[in-house]
Amino acid sequence: MEPTTTIRAELENFMKQNGLNITQFGLVADINPGTISGIVTGNRTLSVHQLDRITDTLGHSKGHFYKNYIEEFLSSTTPNIRRVRPLLYNCAELDKLDCIEQVVSLLMEKLAYADALFTIAEDFFQQGKFTASIILYESIAVGEKKQHSERLALCQYRIFMAKQGDDQEINYQAAIHFEDYVERLDDADQLDALKDLVNTYRSLRKWGKVNIFAKIMGDKAAIQCGINQQVKLKRRKKKNPVNPPFVYWAYSYLLHAGVCEAQKDYNQALKYTYTYADLSWVKETDEQTLLWKGRFTEWAQANTYVNKLLAGDISVLPDYLTYVTSKKNEVLTALVNIIEAANQYDFNVDDVLKRFETEIQSLVKQQKSVGVYTQQFMSERIAHFLQELANYNLRRGEYQEGFKYLINSLEISSTTNNKRCIIKCVKLLELYRVSASSDIITSYQTLINEVRDDEE
Repeated sequence: MEPTTTIRAELENFMKQNGLNITQFGLVADINPGTISGIVTGNRTLSVHQLDRITDTLGHSKGHFYKNYIEEFLSSTTPNIRRVRPLLYNCAELDKLDCIEQVVSLLMEKLAYADALFTIAEDFFQQGKFTASIILYESIAVGEKKQHSERLALCQYRIFMAKQGDDQEINYQAAIHFEDYVERLDDADQLDALKDLVNTYRSLRKWGKVNIFAKIMGDKAAIQCGINQQVKLKRRKKKNPVNPPFVYWAYSYLLHAGVCEAQKDYNQALKYTYTYADLSWVKETDEQTLLWKGRFTEWAQANTYVNKLLAGDISVLPDYLTYVTSKKNEVLTALVNIIEAANQYDFNVDDVLKRFETEIQSLVKQQKSVGVYTQQFMSERIAHFLQELANYNLRRGEYQEGFKYLINSLEISSTTNNKRCIIKCVKLLELYRVSASSDIITSYQTLINEVRDDEE
């Protein structure tokens, strides 16, 4: 419950009720009595640290008086950023987002505070306080909207990343909004921004978007590779992306291969795979370069198996399984590929599912990011895998297992707003509804009603 009196009134009432004079209260609160006197008489400004000491002494939780503080000490005067900074950090820590909005609204009346707020927003972002950071970034972006500045683009980049989570619709809308700002970023930042943007579209299976932005990223990376060579010759320093430029170039081809795979054009997918597999032209021998070259070599090997398997060449399955056994982070992706192929070409993979039974159960329970895969990508993959696994079991008359996996997939899909997978689950259940128990139908109907409620 919010206090209805002022901070000064609360302080005076506490001293009166407890028989404390200013000096005694100062000793209890560990604040100079002169400061207490100035606060009581209204002749001294109260710092956030002093407010926290007083709040604790009065027996309230930290932040109890922050709304009062903003109204009584900040609204009537020009806020001092040095005084406001600790308040913003404390509000972010306590998740008092409404207080942050109030403070930022006061500060952004003067553009001079934009630099300081951007620094604080960057701190929040790095600390994982994404919702708090969005409030600051959006305010700064509004102030710089007419300037088309690089910082405006960087704010939009951060907002896009901060909004990435389990809800696919939010992820999609954030990606659409960010598209127009990529070109305004610094050349080095553009590559990382394009990577993050295309990864979002990949997790959403928006293959047209993946193709577009993978090409843009590849083209820009190719230019950056050339620039890097020129800079080395001239021995000049320049800002670099997080990874060597060739990484983004190779990744663009990996993404193109993924699009072809999704479109069942496995021959073209193999051509793209062979392209990024050959990185002999990258001559650097530093640790980071060698690490990435090794990764792309491994991914090319795995994806060669995948595309041959999905094209109907079942003979590669033993080699693919041998590869996966030594790459624990690739188990889910491999299982998705194997079960898809099994459903498409109607071959038995019961032994494979038995072999990875422990890993399957672990993945379903954890649903967390693994290796280079993001949380949203993992959630999408798990939901898709369970739907394919349900299909596999239902086609074989294993109805109990099949419906169990179907409900699991529908649960994850409804939580993450994965409409594509929800539709597949609905079609699958309707196809086998006659074999579903009353409990399954009840669980199914409950989940579908929840989806409808969310839509409304």
